[in-house]
Amino acid sequence: MKALERQEGCASFWDQLKTARERVLLLDYDGTLAPFSVNRDQAFPYPEVPELIEQIRAQGTRVVLVTGRAARELIPLSGIHPHPEIWGSHGMERVKPDGTYHSGTLPDAEREGLLLAAQRIEAEGWERRMELKPGGVAVHWRGERSDETKKIRDRVLSVWRSLVSEYRLRLIEFDGGLELRASEWSKGSAVNTILNELGEDAAVAYLGDDSTDEDAFRALKGKGLTVLVRPEQRTSAADVWLRPPEGLTEFLREWLQESRGEQ
Repeated sequence: MKALERQEGCASFWDQLKTARERVLLLDYDGTLAPFSVNRDQAFPYPEVPELIEQIRAQGTRVVLVTGRAARELIPLSGIHPHPEIWGSHGMERVKPDGTYHSGTLPDAEREGLLLAAQRIEAEGWERRMELKPGGVAVHWRGERSDETKKIRDRVLSVWRSLVSEYRLRLIEFDGGLELRASEWSKGSAVNTILNELGEDAAVAYLGDDSTDEDAFRALKGKGLTVLVRPEQRTSAADVWLRPPEGLTEFLREWLQESRGEQ
């Protein structure tokens, strides 16, 4: 995986973007468009990002936010006006730009398993760390000392592990926490649905930072450009890597320029 440059694989993508009949920019939020924050309600985008995305949309690119959060959380938080299409809860929810909302339905067994997961976290006295959302329960430990993080992680794994097989749930670790969620949906399933809505010549890119974005990278492999957005490189299925915030804003400016057909 190379640092993002105009040459090699990226040059061919920018060339495709210039002439594509459809342009689609898929963006993770936390850690990608916005730096991580201990207070999740204060995770605002990097400067310039909302304005650049608004300009990209105005030129005709379909912009989609793909997040592990509940979808409607990003409407006020992202600072993008009007808000773009949002896929939330790892693809379970969809909010269209006109506000139309759709959510998948959980099987009874998975709903029961997630209820038990929440109850077990409450029994540990960690309600303030818990995030309840459609299709999942997450526990956050961002900002804690490493020894406290290990204590929380080990205990959550202990009380949740039996629920994975018994209720057919998926246990994932993300940057700053653990989540138990429905097995049917992922960021990859959201990408697959979007791809099925597009024509064959669409130019599509996905930008993400976390382990949960790997499903999306794999779903788009060979069909578009996948970009890992992190301060430090790590092993990933993504095609290229860039550092935020400078690399991110440069990428968005490049998208804006190339979609205008500028040299």
